[in-house]
Amino acid sequence: MRKFKLQVQMSVDGYMAGPNGEMDWLTYPWTDDINAYLDALTEPVDCIVLGRKLAEGFIPAWAAGPEGEDQASVDKMNNTPKVVISRTLTESPWENAVVAGGDLAETVNELKARPGGDIIAYGGATLVQNLLTEGLLDELHLLVNPTALGAGLAVFPYTADRQPLRLVTARQFDCGITALHLEPQRAR
Repeated sequence: MRKFKLQVQMSVDGYMAGPNGEMDWLTYPWTDDINAYLDALTEPVDCIVLGRKLAEGFIPAWAAGPEGEDQASVDKMNNTPKVVISRTLTESPWENAVVAGGDLAETVNELKARPGGDIIAYGGATLVQNLLTEGLLDELHLLVNPTALGAGLAVFPYTADRQPLRLVTARQFDCGITALHLEPQRAR
């Protein structure tokens, strides 16, 4: 079965965006060491999963070729098929993207059962929280920025249930971001 990974940037206090979706707190510019880390993380990926709100900005931004990105990264993001999870869209307005509604676990399990490389989710907050709540992720790659927001869109859902995780690796980069690679600890 394919691995389903999450890559998300977050503040040290667990938010992926400010209260109104602000992203102005993210650490930039990135350094060569974090770029190499992320290149290695995405190299085996052949499917990207996005929530609708994130897709509305993410897909057009990569299609336009974001400033500062090398052509190989732009090509990787544009050429990798995308699945947009949405309750409101019925068809994709974007090239190389399909819309999936319905049961999230069923959609993810169908994707994981297909042949191919890894699958990666980048967000948004609702999708990430639902993936975590339903235990659908195999790996979490949290890029912890050295900023505390105090409030915002949480990475982890507010739930009474614990989510035990095992730290696989932690690595600090020259730009100040620390990557935590975690795996869910599942009952055996």
